[in-house]
Amino acid sequence: MKIISNPRLDEIKKAAHALVDGRLVAFPTETVYGLGADAGNEKAVSRIYSVKGRPTDHPLIVHISSIEQLENWAKSLADYAIQLAREFWPGPMTLILKRSALAKDFVTGSQDTVGLRVPAHPVAQKLLASFEKLGGFGIAAPSANRFGAVSATSSDDVMEEIGSRLYDNDIVLNGGFTRIGIESTIIDCTKSHPSVLRPGAITLKMIEKTLNTKLPSVIEDTQIKFSGSFKSHYAPKAKVKLSGPAQPGDGFIALSRIATPSGAIRLASPKDADQYAAQIYSALRLGDTKGLNTIVAIPPEGDGLEGAISDRLSKAARR
Repeated sequence: MKIISNPRLDEIKKAAHALVDGRLVAFPTETVYGLGADAGNEKAVSRIYSVKGRPTDHPLIVHISSIEQLENWAKSLADYAIQLAREFWPGPMTLILKRSALAKDFVTGSQDTVGLRVPAHPVAQKLLASFEKLGGFGIAAPSANRFGAVSATSSDDVMEEIGSRLYDNDIVLNGGFTRIGIESTIIDCTKSHPSVLRPGAITLKMIEKTLNTKLPSVIEDTQIKFSGSFKSHYAPKAKVKLSGPAQPGDGFIALSRIATPSGAIRLASPKDADQYAAQIYSALRLGDTKGLNTIVAIPPEGDGLEGAISDRLSKAARR
């Protein structure tokens, strides 16, 4: 595959042509790197599932360039869904909506819903705009890693995870490290009120403030399958523990104000929740690179981004 660092617009346009031709393109978003294919091309989308080892009934998020593309993919839009899209797009938010005829079973996991997002990363924005100028409608793009493993926050991570599974004519757009570092907030917008299915950088408080309403703080019962819905996910090879003292030889991740236990190997020392989210996947990968058997991660406390960090670590610990 071809790796393009700091891609120029003409190189991004070539990547858009690759998508039209049915090839895969890994690209950066503000959250994590995505593995992209033309969301209308069943054969190309099937390669995403194959490369990732992802269950074929597990839906993919479709990335679009702007809110104007919403009605191509979704129908029966609730007013609050449009309000959220106007407030937080482009950004780290995925909306689950009733699908239109454009959203086929091979993207939605045969569900009657589709997940849509407008990413904010400039490379992703240019790729989507170029792809749509060529007649494309959206790019299906889950995280660019093996299913259930630690998400990729750099092009090196992409190559480590799936490089050997990509074809020579696939493309990796290297846009540096991702800014946020954990996946988008997923919101179910198919009911009378929204429900957060996966926490992320767009927090419950932010959603409530935008809609001027109080919402349930826990995930309601849902039959919808969505990215990250498995109880075990985001897991390194090492065993992740969220409590108990780190023993000598264990990896250790915690806020910088928390001292490293004697003999433990410090993997990250973020100063706040924003840094914690940006560094967590790199820290978990570092533990595997060092061949550690156990990583003790102390999640930060709080009801904002901290909740999303705890969600990812909790699922990593269930491996």
